[in-house]
Amino acid sequence: MDRAFPMSDSLQRTPLYDLNLELGAKMVPFAGFEMPIQFPAGLMTEHLHTREKAGLFDVSHMGQIRIAAKSGDVKDAAAALETLVPADFVGLAAGRQRYGLLTNEKGGILDDLMVANMGKDLLVVVNAGCKVQDADRIEKALSDRCVVTRQFDRALMALQGPAAEAALAPLCPAVKDMRFMDVIETELAGVPVTVSRSGYTGEDGFEIGCAGADAEKVARAILAQPDVLPIGLGARDSLRLEAGLCLYGNDIDVTTTPVEASLGWAIQKARREGGVREGGYPGADVVLKQTRDGVARKRVGLVADGRAPVRAGAKLFADAEGQKEIGVVTSGAFGPSVKAPVAMGYVTPEYAAVDTPVFAELRGKYVPLHVRAMPFVAPGFKR
Repeated sequence: MDRAFPMSDSLQRTPLYDLNLELGAKMVPFAGFEMPIQFPAGLMTEHLHTREKAGLFDVSHMGQIRIAAKSGDVKDAAAALETLVPADFVGLAAGRQRYGLLTNEKGGILDDLMVANMGKDLLVVVNAGCKVQDADRIEKALSDRCVVTRQFDRALMALQGPAAEAALAPLCPAVKDMRFMDVIETELAGVPVTVSRSGYTGEDGFEIGCAGADAEKVARAILAQPDVLPIGLGARDSLRLEAGLCLYGNDIDVTTTPVEASLGWAIQKARREGGVREGGYPGADVVLKQTRDGVARKRVGLVADGRAPVRAGAKLFADAEGQKEIGVVTSGAFGPSVKAPVAMGYVTPEYAAVDTPVFAELRGKYVPLHVRAMPFVAPGFKR
């Protein structure tokens, strides 16, 4: 997910813009779009409702890209994409998807993305603020072997929460047989859709892609189901923070590597040192060396001892006097589900162990925090 961008004179609108207004959304500029930050229920209610029941998010600002090998073999498309992303896509079965990181020549993260093997081609979902640059980079690198198709006019919705399956199954019975990270092409309310069992909240749920012209029909059908409320980007942010998930532009960017970001799990065995397809992506020498030798900083979870949230940008110190600076907070907010301020940030390795006390600079004072394991809430995925 991208951080917010400043207001501009040429904000785009998603296919669900009119419906968002009808539902009473407060709209804000985000990644070049007019997006709903919250609905009349308010951020706290929307957050808790998603944790307890189900919420529908408009995430149509995200970019969807199809990659098809000119040979006709999806494994050739997967092998081509592996030259840009340190993940095992060749070994990804049809009907499954995987999280990946687009890296640059220094191992920095250009974007994080989801890649699904659709059987005949790959479906890639990228962040809104990066989608043009990502598509350009993929096209430039893969055009000799693959046809890269931008589908930026498609809509994308996320239905998240423990009641998501019960809400979606009457409209799309096939979802009952899906497990976490499965992806299918099917119909929902008579509309052709792609459905993945995934999301950005830590809860069970689905992401539903369809033609922009069909988005409102699909959204209305889902919202008509029991226990579903429209949810804005405000609650999406607090939910993903409690789930320990990175926000691109805040927690990860071109200055951070997968190892520093504690995202080494996104690099499967086949792509690691000694793997059958070790390296072979931009910045592999840096990433492999860091995996072997360690890093100078590490992303960690943080919980404040008091009630005041510690926000992004706050400096972190080893002592209550602010004498030894050890890192920075990259995301922070009050966690409605955990009923406490939560944050994540980067610290030097000697302060990364769980329960280590650290201090954040807050309005001229140094407030105590402790390093905590993420996620802050137990995941609700259907394995």
